[in-house]
Amino acid sequence: MATARKRQVSLQDTPYYHCISRCVRRAFLCGKDNYTGQSYEHRRGWLEEKLQALTEVFAIKVCAYAIMSNHYHTVLFVNEAQAKGWSTKEVLERWHQLYKGTLLTQQYCRGEKLESTLEDIVHATAEVYRKRLTKISWFIGNLNEKIAREANREDNCTGRFWEGRFKSQALLDEAALAACMAYVDLNPIRANIAKTPETSDFTSVQQRINAAKKQQQPKQLTPFVGNPRKNIPKGLPFELIDYIQLIELTGRCIREDKAGYIEESLPNILIRLAISPENWLTLTKTFTKQFHGAVGHEDELSDFYEHQALKRRCNLNRCNQLLA
Repeated sequence: MATARKRQVSLQDTPYYHCISRCVRRAFLCGKDNYTGQSYEHRRGWLEEKLQALTEVFAIKVCAYAIMSNHYHTVLFVNEAQAKGWSTKEVLERWHQLYKGTLLTQQYCRGEKLESTLEDIVHATAEVYRKRLTKISWFIGNLNEKIAREANREDNCTGRFWEGRFKSQALLDEAALAACMAYVDLNPIRANIAKTPETSDFTSVQQRINAAKKQQQPKQLTPFVGNPRKNIPKGLPFELIDYIQLIELTGRCIREDKAGYIEESLPNILIRLAISPENWLTLTKTFTKQFHGAVGHEDELSDFYEHQALKRRCNLNRCNQLLA
């Protein structure tokens, strides 16, 4: 039996989640269908554009993504504090970018005067929308529905385009977050679609490298804010240059199709996380095969399952082997 979505997400434990959506049967999201010769490459742009647009509406930001031929990966950051700081009008205006809302919420946003009882209804409705704008299920649902409609229209067909549910993994600490982001960013290299991170089209790492050349960080992605410290701003707790260097070294090992070893001096990120090069390569090659559910060190896993009222602690042994 599938795990209920509310048991996979616990914002009190972590704001970071790895999500995967896969096309049903042999449907193509992108790439080329070798049976018919038809190319669907243009759909990568659909997905990337929609993914980035939704971050402007939801209190959810993208840390990493990779768009493959029949599935995509995202690592998402839920910024609950941002949503709590929105005014009622801002919540409604954001919601109306995606959905019609109600007659009352439309009137409120137009500045029409409402009776106090009706205004109370508007505020209550806005609180419902505020929560939805922090929900990963609403974020992925809106993304997938848009792509499915466009793909079915293009293919002149109806019916299900995506598998029933997207997969979600809680990333409970920095080690899990770094390993999962690298796994996602290196997807095209492992699939032999690209040779280097900078030539991995429709990935977050390519965006970050292109922006780094201009000494910038992409506005559409969650920024790297440096190593953990007091009063650290919201963002990824690593140095950008360390992460890019680590991706480059890891990608080189993976491309050689060997067990591999990161022979050069290790970036600070890997030293601080205390993950051995051998374990790092295992994590970045087979992250989703190694773990089915939340990922993190033993203490974080225990807290997560306690908060979710779950007795069985999945992944504990594997996390201890690869992250300890």
